Amino acid sequence: MPIWLIIVIAIVVILIIWFVATYNSLINLRNRVKDQWSQIDVQLKRRADLIPNLVETVKGYAKHEKTTLDEVINARNSFNSASSKEEEIKASGELTGMLNRLFALAESYPDLKANQNFMSLQNDLRDTEDKISTMRQFYNDTVLTYNNKVETIPSNIVAKLANFKVESFFEMNEQEKEVPKVSF
Repeated sequence: MPIWLIIVIAIVVILIIWFVATYNSLINLRNRVKDQWSQIDVQLKRRADLIPNLVETVKGYAKHEKTTLDEVINARNSFNSASSKEEEIKASGELTGMLNRLFALAESYPDLKANQNFMSLQNDLRDTEDKISTMRQFYNDTVLTYNNKVETIPSNIVAKLANFKVESFFEMNEQEKEVPKVSF
């Protein structure tokens, strides 16, 4: 067998091994992105499940704050009806803003602030928000690693051939950055 044929075969074998290894690492990273998203999704759903109890508790103390309570419920319903990851991210931001307004509203009701049920629900929500924040960071780190692999040379060649797409980050929207305003 001529030496040039051995070299060509060796190059082809190396390219095949590289392609398979790169493809497998892209699959691994894509699955990690999905896993990290599902971890966030669990906490977002937990938060959405806690909200009706919190709203019912607040209703007893702040009957004339119907608008704020309705906005919280509407934001929760938007989150529950989201059909894509991007819609869930947007609805989550809106829900966070509404919860901040609700907690700011609660500051005006000393009896509500002292209510054990309200305090327990508020602590559960704060714990959930902390978990969401931490998981958001892990998710974004995983997305960054995945997107870098999808977009950088030479792995982008495999990504394009195998139809790997860039994932979106879980970013804070403008509403989440705003300080809640409560007016009476």
